[in-house]
Amino acid sequence: MKIILNNREEELSGENLSVSEMLKIKKFSYKMRIVKINGLLIPREEYESTIIHDGDNVQMIYLMSGG
Repeated sequence: MKIILNNREEELSGENLSVSEMLKIKKFSYKMRIVKINGLLIPREEYESTIIHDGDNVQMIYLMSGG
């Protein structure tokens, strides 16, 4: 399947992946993050049940604190 991940086209195996599976495949392990699919914010507790489909636009944003 092809998706847009952080404004870049990516090809991932399979037809559908959960957000959690995508994070593991791409090795996104930082805990402070936001995931959006097609502009919709995905709550952390829904990462296992939310499915990414072919053609979806996925944004994975790291949150940083500072001064």
